[in-house]
Amino acid sequence: MVKLNKIYTRTGDDGTTGLADGSRRKKHEPRMTAIGSVDEANAAIGLARLHAGEVIDLHLARIQNDLFDLGADLATPSDEISWTPIRIKASQVSALEATLDGLNEDLEPLTSFILPAGTALSAHLHMARTVVRRAERDAVALAGVEAVNPEAVKYLNRLSDLLFVMARHANDCGRADVLWVPGGN
Repeated sequence: MVKLNKIYTRTGDDGTTGLADGSRRKKHEPRMTAIGSVDEANAAIGLARLHAGEVIDLHLARIQNDLFDLGADLATPSDEISWTPIRIKASQVSALEATLDGLNEDLEPLTSFILPAGTALSAHLHMARTVVRRAERDAVALAGVEAVNPEAVKYLNRLSDLLFVMARHANDCGRADVLWVPGGN
C-alpha cells in the first residue's frame, strides 16, 4: 500500500525524478515523457467522467486504475528488482476490446470522418482520446530506445479506439455525430 506523508521531497529540484527501482532519471527523458503523457491521459478521462452516465463511468473508472498500472509499468524499467513489478497484461487489453466491441454494436455506421464535438461527454472523450494517442506515440518512442512492455503499447492503442467509440456512443450512438464536410468552408 502506498503511504505519502509528505508531498514534496526536494529530490527533483535538480531536474531528476525517481523511478520505482530507485534509479533517477532526467525529467525530460523519453521514459518520463511517456509516464507524464499517461498521467495526463488519466486526468483527461477524469474530466470526461464528470459527464458520464453510470455504465460509461464504470468503464472509465476501471480504465483510470489500469492507467495507474500502466504508469507503474513504465516507471519500472527492469524486472531485476526484489518484488514483482506491476505490468499491463494481455487480459487488460482484452477487456478493452470486449468493451469496445460491445459499445460498437449499437453505433450507426460511419459514413464520414467526424469532428471531435457533440455532447460535453463526447467532446471530453475525444480530448482524452487525443491525449492517449500522444501517450501511445511517447511509449513507442521510448520503445525505440529502451525496453517497454509491448502490452502497454497495445493497451494505449486499444484505449484510444475505445474512447473514440465511447465518444460516438455519447452522441446518441453516432446519430448526433458532427460530420466533417470536406472543403465545406
